[in-house]
Amino acid sequence: MPTETASPLADPILQQEWFAIAWSTEVQPGTLLARRLLATDLVLWRSQQGLHCWRDLCIHRGAKLSLGTIHSRTIHPAANAQPTDCLVCPYHAWEYAPSGQCVHIPAHPGLTPPAKARAQTYNVVERYGVIWVSLGESNTELPTFPLAHQPDIRTVHAGPYRMNAKGPRIVENFLDVAHLGFVHAGLLGDPQHGEIEDYEVTPGTATTGPEAREIRIWQPNPDGTGQAALVSYHYWVNAPLTMGLVKTEGDRKFGILAQVAPIDPETCEIRLILCLNYGDQHSDDDLRSFQDRVTEQDRLIVESQRPELLPLDLQSELHLRSDRMAIAYRKWLREIGFTYGTE
Repeated sequence: MPTETASPLADPILQQEWFAIAWSTEVQPGTLLARRLLATDLVLWRSQQGLHCWRDLCIHRGAKLSLGTIHSRTIHPAANAQPTDCLVCPYHAWEYAPSGQCVHIPAHPGLTPPAKARAQTYNVVERYGVIWVSLGESNTELPTFPLAHQPDIRTVHAGPYRMNAKGPRIVENFLDVAHLGFVHAGLLGDPQHGEIEDYEVTPGTATTGPEAREIRIWQPNPDGTGQAALVSYHYWVNAPLTMGLVKTEGDRKFGILAQVAPIDPETCEIRLILCLNYGDQHSDDDLRSFQDRVTEQDRLIVESQRPELLPLDLQSELHLRSDRMAIAYRKWLREIGFTYGTE
């Protein structure tokens, strides 16, 4: 018999990572939001107890819970008992409490639902106006973005952007400084100023990825505000598919926390959290439109790259000093045993 091949999304490290799968504003009380992550269908919803992320599957006959409704029910009869929001399956109207346990089966109203009759729940947290989900035990830290906590910082969300590419190729593109003057000519660089000064990289550890500071680049339009500047980049990697950057020019700071979420083995979605302390004359839509343009330029390149899997053997592709951050990222993925999207 043929041997079954393990899914590339079964990487244990991938299962532990926190993924940005929705904006907080997308999940309003009384609504159900369907999402897909790591080839798993999910449903997001809110009750009085807070935000919930479940597998989008009713244990009874496999219907999608995201097609259902939210209903208020008194679970424990008592004089002072308060109603609880329950998610109601669209197929046979089984009602699931916020814990995931089924508490009512209309076809058998006198039956206490068995313990097995429960939805599969996942860890979910909100930060920076983003809903983060981990399908594993979430032993890892939620990504942090120090710039977002500084005073007078404006936050804008951009995306999601879909790419037919593996996550590591997408992240490495974010970390690549040498392409800015060519792929993003006229915006993030200029072919006449393509030289990259030498810079140092701090290697990754068991818990965090590599980091690079003081990478200076002249940019015609660094952020969509139309003001050219010689900026200094600071890059870091929070997790295998989560990275950040801050570029400064004098007192001006512009940062991005980028998260790449694999939807299935072939496709990823990218969400960007933008933070800046200037540019009030430009609307959120202006800044988003700029990121839309930049990301589309990246998409065309990243989707063309071969091999699709990121080579962790440093002998398989050519590398230069300007690739130091990308080299450190590849070394770190190999050291921690990350397998998804790599070879």
